[in-house]
Amino acid sequence: HVQFVESGGGLVQPGGSLRLSCTASGIDFSVTHMGWFRRTPGKQHEWVASTPVGLNTMYADSVKGRFIISRDNAKNIVYLHMNSLKPEDTAVYYCNKFPYSPWGQGTQVTVSS
Repeated sequence: HVQFVESGGGLVQPGGSLRLSCTASGIDFSVTHMGWFRRTPGKQHEWVASTPVGLNTMYADSVKGRFIISRDNAKNIVYLHMNSLKPEDTAVYYCNKFPYSPWGQGTQVTVSS
């Protein structure tokens, strides 16, 4: 079955950086459009970034220029490199594919001084 395991979150000061990782299983990863999403309490999942197969990466306006999505098809891992973090980036971060599969447990990112 499809499974996503996210890691790499933590507490970071404003302006800091983190790298999130998501290991996928149960899919043909190298031909799958993957994305990162985030969720804050009381809200639905918000799309953050995507890495389609054979196309340019895409970013939400709120993270463009600060976050970079990348993938390692040999390891079935998608990364989210987050720089210049802001308090409003605080959320639980998830990866998923397009179309969606059940969500993983996510990884908490807290940006605070």
